[in-house]
Amino acid sequence: MSTDVHLPTMQTVAVLRSEDFRVIEGVAEGEGITFADELVMDDVYRQSPSATRIPLSLALRDGEDGFEIDPSTAIGKPGNIVYLDSCLTMMGSNSTTYEMLVLVEVEDGALEATYLLPLANLVAETNYRIVGVDRDAATTRFAEVACVSFTRGTHITMASGEQRPIEQLSVGDKVLTRDDGPQSVRWIGQTTLRAVGEFAPIVITKGALHNENDLLVSPDHRLFVYQRQDKLGAGRSEVLVKVRHLVNGDTVYRRDGGFVDYFQLLFDDHQIIYAEGIAAESLLIDPRTRAAMPNDVRAANGSRSNHAHRPHLDYEVQEKLLAQPDAVGLLRKASSI
Repeated sequence: MSTDVHLPTMQTVAVLRSEDFRVIEGVAEGEGITFADELVMDDVYRQSPSATRIPLSLALRDGEDGFEIDPSTAIGKPGNIVYLDSCLTMMGSNSTTYEMLVLVEVEDGALEATYLLPLANLVAETNYRIVGVDRDAATTRFAEVACVSFTRGTHITMASGEQRPIEQLSVGDKVLTRDDGPQSVRWIGQTTLRAVGEFAPIVITKGALHNENDLLVSPDHRLFVYQRQDKLGAGRSEVLVKVRHLVNGDTVYRRDGGFVDYFQLLFDDHQIIYAEGIAAESLLIDPRTRAAMPNDVRAANGSRSNHAHRPHLDYEVQEKLLAQPDAVGLLRKASSI
């Protein structure tokens, strides 16, 4: 596997400010969420009624820990470094547990701000008691958010043209790729997660993008669309779009609730494959996602091995280009003219 270190530009997550999630009962009463060393077990937190989750754009740093705040971000100071501090387990009033990641922004070695990334939907005016703090799990949980995944039942186009449910694939099977023809699957990941918050799948309904059936994928999954006419104004025919930016509440929507079986497909290189007839990306190995892979897979590819840069990664379009009344409709028309 290639050791090229050319990486995608950034990861955007929706966070709460520290002051939006405060202790209402306990040792640290009145204080906002903070880093692991300052947290007190059994303190009870509550989200402010006026709180809204704000996009935080994080650029990967080549060969270094942490992320750099991107200039396009809506929160934090561009250029400051953000570290994953810990994974918290909170218990709600009904005894349901919720996981949340604590991120800390650092400037010149000093703490500048603390952010909370809930991995489930929080409800204002509801109590959440802190019952667990895990410094080691944060990297793995963040990796699970960053990994692109297909759901159980998704039909993948094989090299033979067969449409095979993803759960029936095996390592070594040959899958049809857009750029390199038949390619062997090197690893298949599978996780079962609560389908809430950042882990709730996005549904692209049948026909919305010429897909044969409903396609359910993780929110950050990117689709490849060839525009016969540049309807988006991207300045090129080939575009890569995140499904979370296509949600319109109708033909593309988030399915929240219950559990979801996610599958990840890994190839020697980052590939564009076909799922329910839609061109979609495979798992990309980079510093965000490596922690989600088992130790033997990491060892087989080297501790600093990442996928080489592929030209199609340069085709990703930003959210502002998709903030149109019916971006899905535009892409559908653009790819069928």
